[in-house]
Amino acid sequence: MAEEKKQEVEELTEVEAAEAPTTEHDEETEDIDIPEVSEVEELTNKFNEMEDKFLRARAEIANMSSRNKNEREQLVRYRSQDLGKKLLPAIDNLERALATEVTDDQGASLKKGVEMVLESLNVALKEEGITEIKAEGETFDPNLHQAVQTVPAEADVKAETIVNVLQKGYQLHDRVLRPAMVIVAQ
Repeated sequence: MAEEKKQEVEELTEVEAAEAPTTEHDEETEDIDIPEVSEVEELTNKFNEMEDKFLRARAEIANMSSRNKNEREQLVRYRSQDLGKKLLPAIDNLERALATEVTDDQGASLKKGVEMVLESLNVALKEEGITEIKAEGETFDPNLHQAVQTVPAEADVKAETIVNVLQKGYQLHDRVLRPAMVIVAQ
């Protein structure tokens, strides 16, 4: 009997010993796994956050680059704007000088010189993209024309048609430098 009890105690000890390391090992594994999982999750979250910041920074750089490129293109395209605006009054004065009547040869040769100067200015403006706004006989467009006066529409002229140009208008590509001052049929 003593041997049987001794054997039972040994069997129980073996069973406990077999179960104990497994339980202890599971507890150790759980203790180790929990910090590792939270550390992995924390690192994954940090990685995702850094990746998001990186992608946002890269997008911002791309936007800045695109914006700078567009600004440079605009500067090149409209570089003649200020000079064109300053030359328009001189062109108007040259056109007024050409409108005067000349009776002698000296006045005619002077008028010919003024025509040549005006022509060279017009060629230079066209080379820079500055063109005259079409006005007389056109339909009134408030984006291109400035109505100074209205007159009643006659039978051969439709309403909203420009009947007279008081001052020529000019545009640089698609940008208006000076609207044409016009009289419009109403």
